[in-house]
Amino acid sequence: MSVRTVSQLQKGEKAVIRSFSDRLMSLKLLEMGCVPGCEVRLDAVAPLGDPICINVGGCYSLSLRLNEASTIEIE
Repeated sequence: MSVRTVSQLQKGEKAVIRSFSDRLMSLKLLEMGCVPGCEVRLDAVAPLGDPICINVGGCYSLSLRLNEASTIEIE
C-alpha cells in the first residue's frame, strides 16, 4: 500500500493528516496548524498546478507549494 499525500488530493476531496515525511518541513506545517488528526480539504489549484490551496480543519485556508504538500501524509 502506497502512502498518499496532500499533493495527490483532487479538488474538493477531504483527508486526515496522518504524519509528515520531512522533519524540517513538519515544524513549519505544525506552526501553521497542520497537525496529525486534522482534516484538510483541497479547495483550489493554481492554473499551472502549483501552488494549491487547502482548507485546514474547516477554519482557514492555507496556500502550499506541491513540494510542501507532498510531505504531508494522509489517510
